[in-house]
Amino acid sequence: MDTQGGITVQRALELPGLRSGLPEVVAGADRLQRTVRWVHAGEVPNIASLLKGGELLLTTGLGLGTRPAEQRAFVRRLADRGIAALVVELGPRFARLPATIVETARAAGLPLVQLHREVPFVAVTEEIHTEIVNGHYALQRRAEEVHRQCTEALLGGGGVPQVLRILSDFAANPVFLETAEGQLLYAAGTESGPADPLQVWDGLRGQRAARESGPPTGTVLVDVPGGGGPGTGSVRARLVLLAVSGALSPVHRMAAERAAGLLAVVLMQARQEEELAARGRGDFLTDLAEGRISAEDAPAQARVLGFRPGDGPLLPVVMRLAPELSPSGSWALLARAVHEELAAVGVPALLGVRPVEGRVPLLLGLRSESERTAVADRVAAALRAGVERAGLEGAGAHPPVVVVGMAGGWAAASAGLRHAAETATAAQGLTDRPWYDARRLDIDLLLWRLRDHPDLAAFVDRAIGPLRDHDRASRPPLLPTLETYLAHAGRKAETARELHLNRQTLYNRLARISELLGTDLDDPQTVLALSLALRARRHTP
Repeated sequence: MDTQGGITVQRALELPGLRSGLPEVVAGADRLQRTVRWVHAGEVPNIASLLKGGELLLTTGLGLGTRPAEQRAFVRRLADRGIAALVVELGPRFARLPATIVETARAAGLPLVQLHREVPFVAVTEEIHTEIVNGHYALQRRAEEVHRQCTEALLGGGGVPQVLRILSDFAANPVFLETAEGQLLYAAGTESGPADPLQVWDGLRGQRAARESGPPTGTVLVDVPGGGGPGTGSVRARLVLLAVSGALSPVHRMAAERAAGLLAVVLMQARQEEELAARGRGDFLTDLAEGRISAEDAPAQARVLGFRPGDGPLLPVVMRLAPELSPSGSWALLARAVHEELAAVGVPALLGVRPVEGRVPLLLGLRSESERTAVADRVAAALRAGVERAGLEGAGAHPPVVVVGMAGGWAAASAGLRHAAETATAAQGLTDRPWYDARRLDIDLLLWRLRDHPDLAAFVDRAIGPLRDHDRASRPPLLPTLETYLAHAGRKAETARELHLNRQTLYNRLARISELLGTDLDDPQTVLALSLALRARRHTP
């Protein structure tokens, strides 16, 4: 059993020192699980005033007094002080403890033990103190091991969710991070836990009034200090451990206190709770996309995060920022700006951020699938406006890529978010559009997945290598002409118009392209191969 810096009375009686005295429990046998935090030996009548509580008191009874009234008062004062147990060594003072002492101890609920053989109190004290110190050290080592795991997780690129999962696994109970005002930021539970942590939290929201007057029984609350520094009373967030699957012990509090120190650094880096909340929503959407949250459990968890889309289909959308636009420490500003822009769209939206991947995933609630295109237009405009408001548009930087998936239920939303996230990565460098339909970029996604395969680079080199060599050495470059020509499905008039060329110049360039490649640009198979090669070249050296 874990005790906070001590051992139980039962354990103390089992140690060789007291066991050699043939201990007999004459009162409070049902209280032997009390914690002994220290040992004291003394013979003075007013010894209770010297104690702080939690001590195991050793005495030969010289200070107990000779009259029953004195004995009752002595025992009551010890009980009122909150000592763990009273141990009396029988001998010259008492051959057996008087009934007055025993009855008073029973009435006060104080464990009372008489020793039938003489024991050296110094040896008993040293033995119990050693056991207490060793026990406390063992608790510290367990808590430090959790601290080490959390530190390694953060150094490895993890964040708050990883820290909470480690703490939850250690405590075998759900763990939550909330703002100082009680708003949920993150939740973590064990894989074998009987209940989903967000559903547990949702149930507790109905008990909020009761919680404000005092934490529920079995709860561990640890403040995460804010930017004011230790001792300032500034609280940025709060760790909450709930005893759902089993009891929480002092070592869990110790581990939580160490984790809180790490979380304080993470939150200080995040700067604003808004970013924490946005990251939490981003983690939920990512877990949904990766299948770590089932379609059956997702609606309840989404409601906890404030997303109530109704009975219509869900529309997955992902915005990806170019690396040079990564907001660094401004994700809170970006999340707030985009959220405010989305408010004008007029549909339920769950928006998160994923700083590591440079993504902004979101789910939208539609009334019907017929709204998809119109809502996608408005959402894409809102996302780009949010990026501009956050000051993340720079000269020469690639604009953000917005990819819209297919509308459907929660299962479709899971697959749609995953598809849109991958497609947004594959679409980097394409001709800028307000938004891309994920279905129309499947070829680009396939080529992106093959980007490290040597056969893809060889294919690109065979298909358009001579043109690349030409463009490196000569002017005008011919690859843009071929790309525009294929984009217009071989319609020469439209190609010439977009390139601002007269027809003869275009014809001459197309003839030169055919000559360099040794191909016929009117051949469908050739056109297909060139189109694929032009798309694939963005993903090859």
